[in-house]
Amino acid sequence: MAGGTGGHVYPGLAVARVLHHRGVDVVWMGTRQGLEAKLVPPAGFHMEWISIKGLRGRGVTGWLLLPFRMMIAMGQALSVFLRRRPSVVLSMGGFVAGPGGLVAWLLRRPLVIHEANAIPGFTNRFLALVATRVLCGFPGTFGNRPKAKHVGNPVRKEIFELPAPEERLSGSHDRLRVLIIGGSQGARALNIAVASTFKEMSPDGRPELWHQCGARWLDETRSAYGDKLNAVRLVEFIDDMAEAYRWADVVLCRSGAMTVAELAAAGVGAILVPFPYATDDHQTANAQYLVDREAAILLPEAECTSAKLQELFNSLGQNRDVVLKMAQHARECAMPDADVVVAQVCEELAHA
Repeated sequence: MAGGTGGHVYPGLAVARVLHHRGVDVVWMGTRQGLEAKLVPPAGFHMEWISIKGLRGRGVTGWLLLPFRMMIAMGQALSVFLRRRPSVVLSMGGFVAGPGGLVAWLLRRPLVIHEANAIPGFTNRFLALVATRVLCGFPGTFGNRPKAKHVGNPVRKEIFELPAPEERLSGSHDRLRVLIIGGSQGARALNIAVASTFKEMSPDGRPELWHQCGARWLDETRSAYGDKLNAVRLVEFIDDMAEAYRWADVVLCRSGAMTVAELAAAGVGAILVPFPYATDDHQTANAQYLVDREAAILLPEAECTSAKLQELFNSLGQNRDVVLKMAQHARECAMPDADVVVAQVCEELAHA
């Protein structure tokens, strides 16, 4: 069970593939409105649909309707469980997991939850109270709870397979290479700040930029670069993130759970600008994990100005030893077998 956003769905797919390769029959429960509806069926996994909506931003009405919506969704989940008879149930988060997790508990099915963020979401925070096993993408997410274990977040293998920082950063290019990513949808604040910074810097001091701006912001970002656009590699989306990380000396990005995990897997330092409106400010907590280990620099969005970015780009460009050390510290944070570990926990409980 996983749904809503890529932070829940992509790690779920990674675990599902491991289980499938081991001969396990995987059934995915989700909603038709979430990202899972677009990604899971093409990946070859059978979907079972339920109807449930998240509570964030729905005000008092959402809370008043919650009991009725939950009863309907639990009835749908119960129907799925009685037909499919799962040996173990895995929640990777998202509001879709709430009804299924409760039904798993009521039917005494082993329930495993995996929380990707440093601060747990509403659904997994609740399910952790009844789960058989609790797995975390970051250490300390559920405090000192005995059944909680830090296993990391599943990341695509091709990112882990990139050369070590010492080899990857040994090239002879003169200018600092900065990869800008704002998530799959882009980040308008980063787009505008970076474009303004680039235009203000002298030609000799500018870094090389590979900038993923998001389809929604492509025209606006092009305009923001103005006559400097031809000096930038501006794209709406990057399909091959492994190649992008290979190219980069440093990454300027948000700090979603999967982005942080990919930075560690790739072994690349970062300037992290947490999304300031993330639930419970979890992106700042995610970023702090790398910052505390000297693998990243924390830059709150309110401080993401042209002057500050110029200062950081100049400093990192002139101190490549710092860039290398950040990359090395990032790689030390990597947990390459997270998908396998989650799958193993599920199999162990299924056969217990």
